[in-house]
This record gives sequence, C-alpha cells and structure tokens, in this order.
Amino acid sequence: MEKGKIVALEDRIPKLKEQRRRKANRRLVLLLILFFTMIGVIAYSQSPLSHVKTITIKGNGVYSAEELVRQSGLSNNTNIWKIKKDETAARLKRLSEIKVANIKVQWPNTVIIQVKEHKRIAYLKQANNFLPIMENGKILKKRAAKKIPVNSPILFEFKEGAALNQMVKELEKLPSEISNSISEIHYTPKKTDKYHISLFMNDGFEVSATLRSFSEKMVHYPSIISQIDPNKKGIIDLEVGSYFKAFETEVEEKEVE
Repeated sequence: MEKGKIVALEDRIPKLKEQRRRKANRRLVLLLILFFTMIGVIAYSQSPLSHVKTITIKGNGVYSAEELVRQSGLSNNTNIWKIKKDETAARLKRLSEIKVANIKVQWPNTVIIQVKEHKRIAYLKQANNFLPIMENGKILKKRAAKKIPVNSPILFEFKEGAALNQMVKELEKLPSEISNSISEIHYTPKKTDKYHISLFMNDGFEVSATLRSFSEKMVHYPSIISQIDPNKKGIIDLEVGSYFKAFETEVEEKEVE
C-alpha cells in the first residue's frame, strides 16, 4: 500500500509541472498585454491621433456652431487628454445668452458640446429692427431681425435694467395664450409710478398697467373682456382696480371684475 501511494504521487508530478507552466505562461501573456497596452496609450497620448478631430455642437439657436467652438477654446490642436470640462463650460457660460453648457468626451477623438440658451421672451423695437430680449433681461443687439416675430410681444422704450428685468419676469408668469395676445408693450413711466406700462392688444383693446402687479392682474384679461361689448373698444385700466373706458366717449367708465 505504501509503495502504491508513492507511485501515484510520482505519476502526478508531471501534471503538476504542466499546470504550473501553463499558469506561468498565462501570467507572462497578461504582463505582456498590460505592457504593450501602456506603451500604446503613451504613444497615442503623445501623437496627433490624440488630438480632437470632431467637435459637435447641440442645442444652439442664438449662436452658430463656429462661434461656440471659438468661445470654447477647443480646436484640432487640442489634446483630448488635456481637456478640462469645467473650464471649457465656464468659458461658454461667459456668453450672456448661454444658460447651461455641458462637455462630453467620446473616445478616441470627439468632443460633444451641449448648450442650453436663455429663452427669447420678447423683442425690442429699435429703428427698423427687432432686437431679441432673453429671459435674463439681456438685449441681443447683434441679433437684430428685420421682420416682426410671430407670437412675441414687441417692446418699446425699454432698456436693460430694473424695469426690463421686471417686465421679463412678469411675462414669464403669464400663460402663453395671454402673452401671445399682446401686440405691443410701451414703457410709459409716470412721476407716481416708474413701472407704468401701456399695452396694445391683438383684439383692439388697450391696457394701462403697472409692472408691480402686471401678471397678477393680466391673467384675468380673458374674464375682463368677456364682460365688455366686443364692438366697443377702449382702455382697460389695471393699475389699481379694473376699469374700462371706451374710446368713443372717453368718459364712460365701467368697473369690471
């Protein structure tokens, strides 16, 4: 029995050696793969192959793709390994019309820039041009349009500042069906109210209001005009209460709720 056990062990020795040899070969192969992978990565990072080849712009409307690429500071000479996403996004957000900017790197050499711009709330009439007004109160003086934009209030006599900022905020609070019914908004400050405005509606009515309570009262506009004879146009005063004064008489006043 003892002799049998010794013979069995001796028979297993070649198999054990073969298993060890195979394990050693696998380790060597893995080390070689790791080594050449590192060499390849280093060679790639130092070669022109690691430079940005494609820059894709998404979400832009106000700015062209070329303008955004130029502002980002990226080019075909930029090493894709050296792109700092936060810094690139910060450069894009220096543009007053850019609200959000996200940078995504797609290997081996593509960069995707996704932007979200401030919404256009209204347009400012200046000479023969219409200048877009953004949700942040900025006027795009270099984005003038020659034609009257559809379904957008046209503002007169406004300039960047407190009154325009308040006007934008109030317009954003209004339902689209009401803001779309406004044709013109004139900034007409008074000694007693520096936030006074005068509106001309698409249905022929005029509205006298103050920015301090504009959206709060203007939201009831459909209910107000439903109480007025549609054949009798005039001025709806929303400054204090809600009053209607017909054009033809200029003395007739009717309180509306």
